[in-house]
Amino acid sequence: MTSTLSATAAFPTADWTWRGHRIRYSVNGSGAPVVLVHGFGASIGHWRKNIPALTAAGYRVYALDLLGFGASAKPDLTYSLDLWAELLADFWQAHIGEPVVWVGNSIGGLLCLMMAARYGHTCRGVSVLNCAGGLNHRPNELNWTQSLFTAIFRALVASPIIGHLIFHQIRQPERIRKTLTQVYANPAAITDELVELLHRPAMDAGAKEVFARVISAPPGPKIVDLLPHIQVPILVLWGEVDPWTPVSGTKHFEAHQDRLPIRIERLPNTGHCPHDDRPELVNPILIEWLQRLPQVLAQALPQAPKGS
Repeated sequence: MTSTLSATAAFPTADWTWRGHRIRYSVNGSGAPVVLVHGFGASIGHWRKNIPALTAAGYRVYALDLLGFGASAKPDLTYSLDLWAELLADFWQAHIGEPVVWVGNSIGGLLCLMMAARYGHTCRGVSVLNCAGGLNHRPNELNWTQSLFTAIFRALVASPIIGHLIFHQIRQPERIRKTLTQVYANPAAITDELVELLHRPAMDAGAKEVFARVISAPPGPKIVDLLPHIQVPILVLWGEVDPWTPVSGTKHFEAHQDRLPIRIERLPNTGHCPHDDRPELVNPILIEWLQRLPQVLAQALPQAPKGS
């Protein structure tokens, strides 16, 4: 592929055209394929502390900027988890073509569950890190005051004038840093590099429209509705002090441990983005699980009848 150097992470990147839109992606290393899927507002660079460890452990690591984020195109269209799942499925078909391990944070985690449930042929395992329960809150998850505030905020963001003023404030580096202090437990992880990684794409043309579209998009499928359709091992990593997706979300996975090989690791003093907040905890667990995966898959396969 024709490579360029990412400004935020020293990984070779390339562009792929999907449905007429530019998608930025990266491939590093060799070996069994692993695909990293970022969360809301993030990008390939959010995995900068994990890609070197995974490649050193002998894996071929793919990462991409979802449509609307990072260095990928930011068209003004209808965004949804279904759209991004179709993007991932087509990316897999165009660039990989063999079963992978999908690894995702937040809404990226939910997308990985969708890939395993709906596109099982692409998948040999899934790891989710603080998996989001949806792209947005569902109506039954909010009380009437929260629902009213959410509706007003969405309407304001969608406004051509007021929306630009609100988004201009949200994307300011000092506001980004303040938000990070709420969802990261490790202050040392909140660096200028991280703030710039989130700030720079928000300055792109179309970023405000993407933001408005995404926050008004439907929440998408529920974890509990996807899990019954998944037939591969799952690694669940969850920061225990995440205010956005509480660690109680692990209960959805616990309910399927009798049916599937599901490993759950609750990470102390870790927030919403464990891979970036505490990579010294995440990388060893993820790599050890990946190394054991062939054995787990072999044990999980049904035994052929004798004499067959």
